[in-house]
Amino acid sequence: MDQRVRWASILRGEVIPPGDKSISHRALILNSVAGGKARVDNFSPGADCLATVACLRQLGVEIVEESPGSLTVSGVGKEGLKEPKDVLNAGNSATTIRLLAGLLAAQPFLSIITGDESLRSRPMARLIHPLRLMGAEVWGRGGDSLAPLAIKGNQLRGIKYQLPVASAQLKSAVLIAALFAQGNTTVEEPAPSRDHTERMLRAMGAKLKSDGLRITLTPDPVPLVPLDLLIPGDISSAAFWLVAGAIHPNARIEVRNTGINPTRMGIIEVLLDMGAKLRIENERIEAGEPVADLIVESSDLVGRQIGGSLIPRLIDEIPLIAIAGCVARGTTVIRDAAELRVKETDRIRATMKELSRLGADIGELPDGLIIRGGKTLKGGECHSYHDHRLAMAWGIAGLVAQGETIIHDAEAVAFSYPGFWSDLERLSARTV
Repeated sequence: MDQRVRWASILRGEVIPPGDKSISHRALILNSVAGGKARVDNFSPGADCLATVACLRQLGVEIVEESPGSLTVSGVGKEGLKEPKDVLNAGNSATTIRLLAGLLAAQPFLSIITGDESLRSRPMARLIHPLRLMGAEVWGRGGDSLAPLAIKGNQLRGIKYQLPVASAQLKSAVLIAALFAQGNTTVEEPAPSRDHTERMLRAMGAKLKSDGLRITLTPDPVPLVPLDLLIPGDISSAAFWLVAGAIHPNARIEVRNTGINPTRMGIIEVLLDMGAKLRIENERIEAGEPVADLIVESSDLVGRQIGGSLIPRLIDEIPLIAIAGCVARGTTVIRDAAELRVKETDRIRATMKELSRLGADIGELPDGLIIRGGKTLKGGECHSYHDHRLAMAWGIAGLVAQGETIIHDAEAVAFSYPGFWSDLERLSARTV
């Protein structure tokens, strides 16, 4: 599907982003092995999270949709999962395959889990290694480096493990496996990554201690306590509207009910540092997660240097930051983001190529991008590479580009934000 976006004369309105994708995955997986029923509201409607639902149902977990976005999960405890009769399919979702691998590593049966072509090209060796250290038998294609993964669970043992990269998916897979292990498991991160798993485990009664970048889990024979959740809006989805409001010359956008977990706040910090007129209002706590309303207005942005420990907290938003850099005065440099090369596509190269099509002065670095701002973007044809975040990013660029921008394979937004194009059209007076 092609999506056409025209320069918008004005951006006004309110957006409620879909439920946080990261929290939605974890709410289902952890409640599936809890000791009773839990209700999960504002569950992410994206295809990635629906893949997790489908996989858990194949493993014998009863998940009932009570109404759109509201699910009831009947936890089966620590020993209630069943061997799947068929291959588990994670679709395009790296979170699904990696977190479920941690869960399956402890189960007394064989599982095979795969995904679409994009997911089958993403690195899995860094996941297989710690699970094998814990005692699981795990094999993968490409010399045990790619999906599909075959997992034969065993009685696991606790380990001390230093993550090779700051990755919430990898950290969470090890912590989920550790719930079933004998002895403590300690995970040490090179830099902070999103901490939704740790917050949820604590709320469900897990024995978890944090000491700086070191997290220790002590397994408990008692199952996790079921946790009812109202999932906050996804800040990674909200980020598109924050950037749109900041870069557009006539904009005021209110983004309601958005999660502002400190490990996900990088996009807000960068925009504020660039000079964005962005306010955080009505801060509150819901289901152990900080939530707020965000208001952004047209801003005079200035280029910045972005890198270091900030990158894991905004890794998904870097294409958007590049777009902000195109409009900002001066030069924006993004470093330490080599992890972007192994996402749904090589997002560094794709961002450089597609923004260049729109007239951006942008260069590719081995681990990032350099953007010389102050350029007027011009409409053109952009490719999403079937990557949901890139499709949405080019839509935002199209709002400030002269003329018409055509985004190919725009249906990719369904992986995380099925209503994105409708929200974009509603906010814009001249988008078709």
